[in-house]
Amino acid sequence: MENSTITKWFLIIGKIEGYSYLVLLGIAMPLKYAFHKPEFIRPCGTLHGVLFVAFMILLGLMFFKVKLSFKNSTFAFLLSLVPFGTFFLKRLV
Repeated sequence: MENSTITKWFLIIGKIEGYSYLVLLGIAMPLKYAFHKPEFIRPCGTLHGVLFVAFMILLGLMFFKVKLSFKNSTFAFLLSLVPFGTFFLKRLV
């Protein structure tokens, strides 16, 4: 896989993963705790988990193949833990 392709998918999956995190935190969790509707947690959480694993694999490819610096790789990981964080990945690549 080419470096530009890896970078493109890294940014796309990062953005989708960021949206899934916001849906999980902003919609599914309030529905569970405020309205006692826990049935939304499992599908939202599963989707977010799959996207997070894909993001971590792509982050590894960015570090080892595209040669993203250790500092920027660490920062990208930390951004993935913060709501709205992955929307700023473009500044790292």
